[in-house]
Amino acid sequence: MVDAVMAGLIIAPKARIFHGHDWVYGTEVRTVFGNPKPGDVVLLKDQRDRYLGSAMYNPHSQIVARRFSRRKQDLDRDFFARRISQALALRERYLPGEELLRVVWSESDGLPGLIVDRYRDVLVVQTLTMAMYQRLGLIRDILGDLFRPRSIIVRNDSPMLLAEGIEPETYVAYGEQPEPFVAEGRGLKFLVDLATGQKTGLYLDQLQNYQEVARFARGRRVLDCFCNQGGFALACAKAGAAGVTAVDISGEAIASVRRNAELNGVQVEAVEENAFDFLKRESDKVRNGADPQWDMIILDPPSFTRNKKSLAGALRGYKEIHLRAMQMLPVGGVLSTFSCSHHINSDVFRRTIGEAAVDGHSTLRLVQTHGQSPDHPILLNIPETEYLKGFTFEMVPGR
Repeated sequence: MVDAVMAGLIIAPKARIFHGHDWVYGTEVRTVFGNPKPGDVVLLKDQRDRYLGSAMYNPHSQIVARRFSRRKQDLDRDFFARRISQALALRERYLPGEELLRVVWSESDGLPGLIVDRYRDVLVVQTLTMAMYQRLGLIRDILGDLFRPRSIIVRNDSPMLLAEGIEPETYVAYGEQPEPFVAEGRGLKFLVDLATGQKTGLYLDQLQNYQEVARFARGRRVLDCFCNQGGFALACAKAGAAGVTAVDISGEAIASVRRNAELNGVQVEAVEENAFDFLKRESDKVRNGADPQWDMIILDPPSFTRNKKSLAGALRGYKEIHLRAMQMLPVGGVLSTFSCSHHINSDVFRRTIGEAAVDGHSTLRLVQTHGQSPDHPILLNIPETEYLKGFTFEMVPGR
């Protein structure tokens, strides 16, 4: 347990922590006492000396403290073993037997800044806070004991590390660097390359949405834009699409689509091209009188914004791709679209799509709302834990 006289912070009134959030920004700190160092555990108190919880401290970050317990608690072996075991039990309840899982999801599992993904018998770890980074050895040992993995790979290559003062690095912390291998998630097979893949290897947060969107694909001609390794394209092809085209600017991603299509025994036309350019060219053809080539379009771009300063430009980008997609679809066509930026909430995203529909003289019917897979749980009072949102619409006749 944490010593009662340890360092801590006195939090100013009206800070977000009094409304259920677990983050403390520098502007919300009234007093720092005890000379804490970056990565230390600190006590949080209000101005009446009432205890608010235990938090990780880093004065170099805008978020100077992240509460991880409402009790006096240290980041010791028992704590990590308990929290990681609880996180695993949650996944086993909701996603039993899955080879591809996010086992630990930061604040959502009471472990701020720690991400652990499982790819069959290999674990990939990211530490996005100084406190977690400093305790990587302990975390590695506990993961080794709990999972007995073939390998544990640390992939600290996120741009978020800069704000915490952590140097990017990628290395094998346990076992040996695995060669690319095949893993299966929600009925789809993927060739996993943990040295070069996006995020920690694949977009695990979309695995459920691949299946949800594919329900609309049977008999349709499907276009998957910003396809990455082809999850939506593969799922739609397996669901009986009449044809599938996948587009991405990355040659490496397109090569992955072709390999994954072969693994799953499906046909996918993979096109290496900037999706913006592709959508513009194909929408111009339809506007000039050509027949629509696709009955279903999927838009799953990377985040267009990593901060609020670039929000306006990001919204213009989202509006453009939706306008182009609507111009390419016939009446009765399906548009499935996603945003992974937590700076763009669901209401803003839907409003932007609506503005594109007005400009394109299109009428959309919402048929399904999508979100994060259950292994990326969301905390009600920490909106930052909810970042992935999506909608599937049907093009209906104009009125």
